[in-house]
Amino acid sequence: RIFAIRKIHSLLYLPDPTRDEKIKTSIRRVFRGKAIRPKQAKGLSRHALKQFCEIQPDSLIGLRNRAMLHLGYELLNRRSELVALRDEDLEEDSDGTLRVLIRRSKADPYGIGRIGFTSKETSKLIGEWIEKRGPNIDWLFCPIYKNRACNRDLKPAAVKNIIKHAAKKSGESPDTILDYSGHSLRVGAAQHLLMQGFDTAAIMRAGGWKSISTLARYLEKAEHNVWKS
Repeated sequence: RIFAIRKIHSLLYLPDPTRDEKIKTSIRRVFRGKAIRPKQAKGLSRHALKQFCEIQPDSLIGLRNRAMLHLGYELLNRRSELVALRDEDLEEDSDGTLRVLIRRSKADPYGIGRIGFTSKETSKLIGEWIEKRGPNIDWLFCPIYKNRACNRDLKPAAVKNIIKHAAKKSGESPDTILDYSGHSLRVGAAQHLLMQGFDTAAIMRAGGWKSISTLARYLEKAEHNVWKS
């Protein structure tokens, strides 16, 4: 009996190319039978970005939110990258724009980092925010309590909450609000760059993509008609 149990165990766990191939074929058949498309966040358009910033309150929280939205959009940040930024990651260029080091991301587990750039408008917003926020804060963006900056990090979910709250306040439909997420900045900025006529290499460089197929999924819903004169 013990011998039989051991024999069954060996048959079950020893490599069997025939059995493995059958399993692979069955799995492929299941995937082909029902198409699975990853759900993509709704891209934040340039117009929506402007609208979402305009409705922010005239307060320290409003200033922080405007700076966050602008910077996240122009750096094509994931929400985790945005809240991880620190003051020392920013360097002002001679033309008044910012050069930003994004130290670590989902696609960069070893922390090689990538460099992103901003417009003068965003650089000015960030400067105003840092001045109002004050020194001795470890993170670029932080929570606000009783109109004072707290030396704590923001959770990635804060980015999503800011976008959804702005969408609701601007009168977007419930379905549209549901489609927005913290990833909407990255998706929307990539689509905007495509519609502005930038080539694939430029967009991949701006967003840190290494795969064209991955970038293609971000761009597939862009309202970009190449035949429109």
